[in-house]
Amino acid sequence: MSALSKKGVLLGLRSLISELRKSSPTGNMKESLIMRYIFEQYRKYKVTDEQLCKAQQEMNFLAQAYHCYLRSQREYEQLHSQYLSKGERTVKQTADMVGFKLPHDAK
Repeated sequence: MSALSKKGVLLGLRSLISELRKSSPTGNMKESLIMRYIFEQYRKYKVTDEQLCKAQQEMNFLAQAYHCYLRSQREYEQLHSQYLSKGERTVKQTADMVGFKLPHDAK
């Protein structure tokens, strides 16, 4: 029996596909070359009960690494666009950005 469960392998594949869809401009990955390649690799290193395949563990590690990379890139882009310096900001805009409230003017 392999060290990786089918559930763990499928979870890794699904998370990788999900991140690829999020990074795709169209969101449709059905006929893309990257999806064909990923499925070919998963089928190639599919483990049966009669064999123990070290390459499948390496493939699963690579899938997790690519998933982490894609997720980190997406989160970086979101943060970069949110906090990108767009010139001078007012005190109120800066306070709103960091979550502070300005005191009201005393009359």
